[in-house]
Amino acid sequence: MMRGAERRLRVGAGSCRRLRLAVLGPVRAWRGGAQLPLGPVRRQAVLAALALRPGFLVSHEQLLDGIWGAEPPKTGRKVLPSYIYELRQVLDAEGTGPADSLIRGEGGGYRLVADGVQLDAADLAEHIDGARRAKASGDPATAVDRLSAALALFDGEPLAGLPGPFADVERQRLLERLLRVRVERLECLVLLGRYADALDGLAALSASSPYDESLVALRMRALYGSERQAEALTVYQDTCERLRDELGVDPGDELRRAHEAVLRRDDERLLGPATARSAAPSTRPRPRRAVNELPGDAGRLIGREAELAQLIAPSAPGSVSIVTVDGTAGVGKTALVVRAARELSAHYPDGCLFVDLRAHSTQRRQSPEQALQRLLRSLGAAKGELPSDLEELTAVWRAATSPLRLLLVLDDALDADQIRPLLPAGAGSRVLVAGRRRLAEVDADRRVTLEPLDSGDAVSLLAHIIGEERAGREPEATQQLVGLCDGLPLALRIAGSRLQNRSTWTVGYLAGRMAGDEHRLGELSVGDRSVEAAFSLSYEHLAPEQQRVFRALGLAPTVEFDVLTAAAMLHGPSHATEQILESLVDTSLLQQPRPGRYRLHDLVRMHARHLAEAAPAEAAAARTAALRLHLDAARIASDWGSRGFPTGPQPDGTPFTTWQEAEAWLDAAGGELADVVGHAAALGEADYACWIAEALVDYFVRQGRYHECQTALEIALNHVDGATDERMALALRNCLGYTAVHQRRYAQARTCFTEALDLGRRRPYPCEEARTHAGLGALDLSVGEGDRAIRHVTAAVDLAKRLRRDWVASMALVILGLAHYFGRRNEEALACFADAYAHAETDGRPRMLGRPLSCAADVHLRLGHYGEAKSSLREAVHLVEQAGDTFLCARSLTRLGTAEQGEGNLSAAMALHHQALVQLQLLSPLTEPSYDWLEMDIRSRLGRAYLAAGRVREAGEQFQAVLDVHGSRGHRADRARAAEGIEDREPR
Repeated sequence: MMRGAERRLRVGAGSCRRLRLAVLGPVRAWRGGAQLPLGPVRRQAVLAALALRPGFLVSHEQLLDGIWGAEPPKTGRKVLPSYIYELRQVLDAEGTGPADSLIRGEGGGYRLVADGVQLDAADLAEHIDGARRAKASGDPATAVDRLSAALALFDGEPLAGLPGPFADVERQRLLERLLRVRVERLECLVLLGRYADALDGLAALSASSPYDESLVALRMRALYGSERQAEALTVYQDTCERLRDELGVDPGDELRRAHEAVLRRDDERLLGPATARSAAPSTRPRPRRAVNELPGDAGRLIGREAELAQLIAPSAPGSVSIVTVDGTAGVGKTALVVRAARELSAHYPDGCLFVDLRAHSTQRRQSPEQALQRLLRSLGAAKGELPSDLEELTAVWRAATSPLRLLLVLDDALDADQIRPLLPAGAGSRVLVAGRRRLAEVDADRRVTLEPLDSGDAVSLLAHIIGEERAGREPEATQQLVGLCDGLPLALRIAGSRLQNRSTWTVGYLAGRMAGDEHRLGELSVGDRSVEAAFSLSYEHLAPEQQRVFRALGLAPTVEFDVLTAAAMLHGPSHATEQILESLVDTSLLQQPRPGRYRLHDLVRMHARHLAEAAPAEAAAARTAALRLHLDAARIASDWGSRGFPTGPQPDGTPFTTWQEAEAWLDAAGGELADVVGHAAALGEADYACWIAEALVDYFVRQGRYHECQTALEIALNHVDGATDERMALALRNCLGYTAVHQRRYAQARTCFTEALDLGRRRPYPCEEARTHAGLGALDLSVGEGDRAIRHVTAAVDLAKRLRRDWVASMALVILGLAHYFGRRNEEALACFADAYAHAETDGRPRMLGRPLSCAADVHLRLGHYGEAKSSLREAVHLVEQAGDTFLCARSLTRLGTAEQGEGNLSAAMALHHQALVQLQLLSPLTEPSYDWLEMDIRSRLGRAYLAAGRVREAGEQFQAVLDVHGSRGHRADRARAAEGIEDREPR
């Protein structure tokens, strides 16, 4: 009877003349269906040493060391030709000469021709890769089939009976791969719901590996899927006791996560998303969707195995683990920490976050305050206002992260002061920090110093890029080029990409060019090294249009940019620009951190900027175009409308056709918008700095991003004396006052508005005077001085109407209407709100239209005009939903509920109040200043609806919740704050 491996390898052999070789058991070979006699075990060992390195030259020394080890044959390398001769006689087809043999002798060694051999180890790798692709695509059934086929290739112990160190190492590697295949197949069985089959397989594996926590976790998942939750928990407790008693350790993250998931009955985490979706509906909680902001992987990582092992090694449970990576620029710190983070990401269910702190960037360094703002938004904990004070921001961050297990990557860090506020509070979280400095002040669990690659690894990296065969043809030139790149991965990758794109170049030719460049160690310094020559060489071989694009990109006002920015700077169409950007990505000069977003490496950006400065006219046009694009986007996105900005260039030829498109584009820029103002100021473009800062105010305030708004305005105000637009001195102070009112910084707001009035007496700008009076009216109303508010706002309305500034008139009329409402002058209030709506119709922005409607409804409710209130509120809800104003939507919904109650529709009223509570949950009590007021208002109205329906117990629960909010958060209700749902969210 044929053995398993022989039977499989002979299937379909027929007339096939290709050599079939098996190493996943005893070493055997077949040709044309006939097994070949391979002779003694050392001859088989020679064959195995060549077969497991197919296509690669294996030197005489490698063969001798790998097979004989510390006891080489007395005849030395002379023994090898006889072994090779015998193998050729057996393996080669009849009449084959040495030049055409499967085993070729070359330059001090031998090489097995890969194309001539079908190796079962290669079939194994193909099955495993296919299985993993199937599993990743959501097809575990195909994965099981491929993994079963992989297991069938094994026929006992790999390389059975072969002597020597090489066979020992390879045997152990193949046995480990066999174990991984078995475990992966069992996991796929769990994903398919074949829990009994999985448990049978796990029983055999667990007996031989009682301390393997991954097997225990998989067994728990299979038991849970079999509805044996209690048994799964018992397995966990038994394992914990065994680990502590016999090894003195606690269970690791993977096992603890499996335990927590069993306790929570988390189907998706334990059984996979497909199983969880097919399960019957239950009351089990839905797992929180994790955030993953890790950049794309940079490709193969060579020569960093030891450092990577340190980064991904298990950390002490129950603590926040910190690992730092330091080294010179271009040495590959970011690539290493990103690879480590990706390998660790599955162990951090609550999110993987990435922050570039830009300590050595040509852009503005990211402060801890900015980083915390961005991190909180990434976790969804900052939909409204955030504190501007670092201590308060840190407290919010720690509160938000205390229940989470996060992985945080901090790239390009400067010092401990920049890092400490960003550390998450959740036990089991991990922080990977990369920077040029060795951060001795940080209490790190491990520190990794990254050095340039040694010669062998650098050669491997270059050979990987340009191809092993090409590098092998010129070994001395390859070594020379590696030396010229000084082992820096960045330089090696750039040099390698040139060779990839120039098939006619030899390695020696490129090495000669670099060796002859007097500026090889030039301006772009990396410690005591430079990669300027590599950048220059890359630039020289770009097409002329690529060179023009590359120069312009060095002038971009933000670190990241999109196709629209580049197209604007180049005055070209977006499609053609994108093609050139993608071609620059291929040359490794441009990075693509995520689809549609691009960035230059810091050193490359500096190089591009230097090149651009050599063509000043071209550079000036590109810079102005980029600033103009940001100005157009901010003005189009603003609810102030086209007439809200009486000076400066009006949008013309812009790519944004609607305010929604402009707002989405600004959203994509993230936290870098304030940096655009700083960029313009640094270039001496004071007018653009002021115009952009002013135009961003409405966008920032609507999103509760007051700190960024204030930062941009203060930068611009510091440069206002250099602006030619004299209106900006007043406009920026009005904007600062406007922002301060929303932040409840009333003293600061009054100072800003007073300064604007004083300046207006010397340089009158009626439109700014109207804004100043409107701001003072809002301020007076907020502090309870209604009569003063009416005087100021009346003046603002008169001026705005005369100047036909509709957005100022609408805003001022809303404030005037609120003042009348608080004074119980109902008819006057309704007239103001109607007039405000009419002025808002000029631009038709939904948020501006929704405000007066929602405010007018309050008057109708007071008068008992429930039909009119319902009509106004339904339209207001529709409008503010379009605008995405969650706060005003919740406020309007609960008032609509009150109107329904007034008409006796109690079921509809209660449903609307509950809808308002759902909207409320989209806001954060940590960042929304009026959260408490809105919650109390909604629950009070809901309680009254319950009471009217005779549901006394539910009413009591809502009224008690109001008291709890009032008592725990110290809310102080007064008349001015009674309308802060509008007051503190809307322009005053």
